[in-house]
Amino acid sequence: MKELQNTTRDIARELARKYSTMSHDELDILESVLVHRKYAKGEMILTEGEVCREIIYIDRGLAREFYTKNNKEVTEYLAVEGSIMMSIESLFKEQPSHIQIEALEPCVIYALPKKRLEEVALHNVNIQILYRKILEESLILSQVHADLVRFETAENRYRRMCKLSPQLALRAPLVYIASYLQMTPETLSRVRSTTLLD
Repeated sequence: MKELQNTTRDIARELARKYSTMSHDELDILESVLVHRKYAKGEMILTEGEVCREIIYIDRGLAREFYTKNNKEVTEYLAVEGSIMMSIESLFKEQPSHIQIEALEPCVIYALPKKRLEEVALHNVNIQILYRKILEESLILSQVHADLVRFETAENRYRRMCKLSPQLALRAPLVYIASYLQMTPETLSRVRSTTLLD
């Protein structure tokens, strides 16, 4: 059976439900800001050196944010449906991004271009609230992840990730999960086998 595709209106409603309450007119405005795009598996959504100019909402698929350090890729964030992604420093400083975003599955995204979003937010309090809450959520998620890798054991890191986002454990390649949780693939393998026995 073919899955029904979300429309731009559906996404505007979804964002409003999650971050703010909106009138019919405000939904129209938010809908006009959204830019629909599709990416194939392995395709780059944002590349290093590019300036990030938009906030990305994942409608379908799985993507990862990563950077390269000492010729090694480090996964900073894994996102499934309903997640927001951006290179926050690049977005606000309007400087080239060190962060890259890659589609790990075929992805359908809706972008919120920052310039356009800020223009409409000037005249719409509820769109301002939506914008602020998206940024707040992004900062909180960064803090949660930082605390997770700083304070939790390898086993607890994996358990917390499974609890917060069970889809990641099922769909993301193990090498990226290990990198995201700052452990070796061997440690992740060991942790997963003990977790599965519980």
